[in-house]
Amino acid sequence: MGTVLPMLQATPVLKGKDYREILRQELDAGKIPISLGRSCPVQCEFCYELDHSYRETAEPPKTTQEDWEFILDYINRKPTDPLQFWCLGGNEYMEWTDLFLHPKAMEWVEDFLRHTDKNIQFFTVGFVHVPKIHQLAARYPGRINFELSVITLSHYRQRLMPHAPAVKHLLKVLDGPAVSSANFYSFDADTMSADAVTISRINQHCVLWMGCLTPVRGLKQDTVALMRQGRTFLPQETMRIYEAGLPNPTTIHTEAYITAFLNRKRIVSLFDSLGLEKNDTVVMAGSVHKILSMFRKNRARFLFVPNATLGGDSDCTVLLTFDDIARRLTREKVIHIPKCVMQSGRGPYMDIAGVKLEEFTKKTGVKVKVLHKIDTRLANKQLYRHGSLQHYVQDYLRNPLTQSYEALPAPA
Repeated sequence: MGTVLPMLQATPVLKGKDYREILRQELDAGKIPISLGRSCPVQCEFCYELDHSYRETAEPPKTTQEDWEFILDYINRKPTDPLQFWCLGGNEYMEWTDLFLHPKAMEWVEDFLRHTDKNIQFFTVGFVHVPKIHQLAARYPGRINFELSVITLSHYRQRLMPHAPAVKHLLKVLDGPAVSSANFYSFDADTMSADAVTISRINQHCVLWMGCLTPVRGLKQDTVALMRQGRTFLPQETMRIYEAGLPNPTTIHTEAYITAFLNRKRIVSLFDSLGLEKNDTVVMAGSVHKILSMFRKNRARFLFVPNATLGGDSDCTVLLTFDDIARRLTREKVIHIPKCVMQSGRGPYMDIAGVKLEEFTKKTGVKVKVLHKIDTRLANKQLYRHGSLQHYVQDYLRNPLTQSYEALPAPA
């Protein structure tokens, strides 16, 4: 194990800051920062925001009409990018909540569509007004990306989402042009596969965004156990959907090590292009470590770094923090870190906790060489490039290499 160093904490920047300045920071990141003025009352058992203590957050008051007019005016002064979708809700400096519980949310979404020429994206477990949401989608085609968090329609729904809308309401939300994609997951036999058939029967156009949930810190142990159980059922649940031949576009969100395998050729070719020497130390999470250990063993010194900040089963290089890296250091003088680690919404050369690269180098005394080719744009592009259910079936479940890949020992 690496030497345990003092905790690398971000310098607080929000204390005493004007509320509007925080709004501007979220807006500059492409967010529409309305707030409920309290923690999310839905309290889904699997929510990644149940423990967000790793980053500094503000506690904004409930958004008023005056706040909204400021937000809308600020957005209108931004140039319009036809490919950009403004995301409803701030989540860099504010806690993520289901904003459709705000009494004016639907009205403000309509305001946005009517008074700007920009696109909007939002996530909700279903707290939208029907038929209003379908009317807006029909009136403003192509400008709404509505990602409905179905999660599950099975008997696990009450256990995981006791305060979410009823299934009956959710099916009405799906029955129309509004929903762009519906995300739901594997928990047991006939959970994800049954949900796919039900949703497709109602809406044959929305994307079926499926897979398994990854446990992070702060979750109850029985919830963690259920999420891990879903991972074991994912292959057979996926095959049922694949064989059903549903007309909807189908994507799948898997554990990071599977995503890495599906993108192994790009990972290896990119690694080869970096021009690293055998003694160069390269930072990476376990998923990439697994690929390079299999295909490029001993081509460099691979410094495996667990996602200790997020805890649980998280295993993604993009979500590493400088503190995670510092805790794995021993005698290293120079290390190579992918740029994606320091491209959070908090600012350039900052990790997801808000720690700056210069703070890391100052406190550890280690020189950092940034691997600029490995940025978030590349990571996100690769994630979705091979994210289809068909690709998972054909290049993972049916790939003869999978067995030996999964048998590789976890890095120490």
